[in-house]
Amino acid sequence: VSTSHLQLAAFALGTVGWILCTASMGIVEWRVWHVDNTTIISSGIAWVGIWKVCFISYLHASPGYKEQFCHKLSGYDSSIPHEIYAAQGLLLIAMCTGLLGLTATILALRNVYAGITHKTLITRFFLVGGFFYILAGLCVLIPVSWNFYSVTHNQSIAFPPSYYMPSSPAAQEAGAAIPIGIVAVILLLLSGSFSLSYRFPVTANTITK
Repeated sequence: VSTSHLQLAAFALGTVGWILCTASMGIVEWRVWHVDNTTIISSGIAWVGIWKVCFISYLHASPGYKEQFCHKLSGYDSSIPHEIYAAQGLLLIAMCTGLLGLTATILALRNVYAGITHKTLITRFFLVGGFFYILAGLCVLIPVSWNFYSVTHNQSIAFPPSYYMPSSPAAQEAGAAIPIGIVAVILLLLSGSFSLSYRFPVTANTITK
């Protein structure tokens, strides 16, 4: 037990990283667009996520009320940029691999804290967990970096007319999902490094199989 403190920390960090990874998928604020025409986008701000686009409008609401309109990003729409498609697929992979990493770490820690001195089994579980943590972290890093690059270069998106979105914003900035994703990457990569660093203690009473 005394040799697995880093791996226990890896489990804690990996859990938080996996939660943040999953949360970033559901947050629509990946890219925040500032638009000049407020006829339909009343607030002048639209949020571009990896699954949908949303904005506030007073056009069809009763006086004094506002309504949020969202359009789901269709997987068959060729106008949607590659970085959004990549984010959809890679974050789903990250969510699954992160969960596998947590499962492997739980099984290893269970053996450690239950006093089951099965060297090969414990070591392999930690190695597998570390591999999946790092894979999950890389799967989050790619779409986060790619979308952040698009934001900093103010890249446009040719939305269909039914979205009521301009093809280019007056300005755009990174939304909350990107810093959340960055923190998730850091935690998952740290978890992977901690899990891979495990070394089974060699003692006279160690039973290996």
